[in-house]
Amino acid sequence: MEVCYQLPVLPLDRPVPKHVLSRRGAISFSSSSSLFGAPDPRQLSQRRGAISYDSSDQTALYIRMLGDVRVRSQVGFEPERRSSHPYLCIDFRTLHTRLSCGSSPADSGTEKRVHRLLSFQRYLHSSRLLRGIPQQIPLHILDEDYSGQARCMLEKVGNWNFDIFLFDKLTNGNSLITLTLHLLNQYGLVDLFQLDMVKLWRFLVLVQEDYHNDNPYHNSVHAADVTQAMYCYLQEPMLSKSLTSYDILLGLLAAATHDLDHPGVNQPFLIKTDHYLATLYRNTSVLENHHWKSAVGLLRETGLFSHLPPEDSMNMERELGSLILATDISRQNDYLSRFRTHLDQESLCLTNASHRHFVLQMALKCADICNPCRPWELSKQWSEKVTEEFFEQGDIEKKHKLQVSPLCDRETNTVGNIQIGFMTYVAEPLFGEWARFSDTRLSQTMLGHMGLNKASWGGLQPEQTAVSEETEPSAAGADAGGSRSKEIPQGSRES
Repeated sequence: MEVCYQLPVLPLDRPVPKHVLSRRGAISFSSSSSLFGAPDPRQLSQRRGAISYDSSDQTALYIRMLGDVRVRSQVGFEPERRSSHPYLCIDFRTLHTRLSCGSSPADSGTEKRVHRLLSFQRYLHSSRLLRGIPQQIPLHILDEDYSGQARCMLEKVGNWNFDIFLFDKLTNGNSLITLTLHLLNQYGLVDLFQLDMVKLWRFLVLVQEDYHNDNPYHNSVHAADVTQAMYCYLQEPMLSKSLTSYDILLGLLAAATHDLDHPGVNQPFLIKTDHYLATLYRNTSVLENHHWKSAVGLLRETGLFSHLPPEDSMNMERELGSLILATDISRQNDYLSRFRTHLDQESLCLTNASHRHFVLQMALKCADICNPCRPWELSKQWSEKVTEEFFEQGDIEKKHKLQVSPLCDRETNTVGNIQIGFMTYVAEPLFGEWARFSDTRLSQTMLGHMGLNKASWGGLQPEQTAVSEETEPSAAGADAGGSRSKEIPQGSRES
């Protein structure tokens, strides 16, 4: 499989920067080279990629990538050099036509299998050097086998029954990148804010990479799910009529990055183990501060807003932090009381920028812990995943003779009892007030699902209790019981 990128031509009278060279790459200029010509077998044994000059196009260089090139560990630009090489017009139009050119019938079967298995996202996931996508075909990063199905799902991205688990499979594990890019394009934010597509693509890839996908719950799929929920709320009449494009951009970016670099353990764990993050943020909103600062770091690394005036860029970073910090579940009552007061006094004025920002904070809080409000098939999966993550923390605490955190002991908790408690004391009060603010079909649907899910967990309680009692004598094999757990505010991001 050969992937071709179109890059701006480098002046031939200047030396090639050293950081362009690598152990897996070489640079050659040949007037007879062909973009789709078969590579010399002798070259394949020596290198995995090359840059060649095509005489038929005097304005471009092409980088050929042969096979699954893992550039990330081999070629790493120094941070200060990453922005020095202007990849401005990467061309993917030939990506899906390569297999039909220059290949023999005998090789076609093998090439098709390779094409199917080595998706383009895997190339991008393995490299921090070359990331870009043209605006006119934002979904051509998907495999041919899946693009139709993924496109079909994106047409219904505003549906509350949107199955993010299926979408993640159809995008080969790139649901966060694909969904966020689609929503930004759908709102016209890329054009409006003149975002560089290469920088935007690189930012989204880095965001997805910095989520720990070995976390059962706090991973990139959760971030994609929260982003989709945030989009549903942004479409609500109260918000869609009032929010500015700036508000929408901020809301989508906050949703995508709200749990960035989450370690899979909660704040109390970091504090009692004297983790450096707890010291750095003085035991206050430790994880939320880290998520925010990590997001700001990626914004600056990619230069996504570098074309904006410095004051505007700083305001964006500050307000992004304000949204992410609002997801701290330990501050739930503060935000809920303020929200309730506004509703009681009918004092919310969405022409006021600070009031709109507060509503965005509440929307993100709802999106972050909306799992109990999803249909049962989706809600149950999230409940089991978040509980398993807590149980894994409890296992670590037991191993190191630490006091087991509440709700993290797999021997004394079940999914049902924790889920019911979470709905009763956290989710129902929040979504009840949200329904007062935005009394729409979606709000009533969410409350309806939560009531049904609560009843379903109640019905499963006797069964889960019986199973727990049976497995208690063999606690040594308790790892098999991880799926029977309890769910915590997905936000218990104290966790």
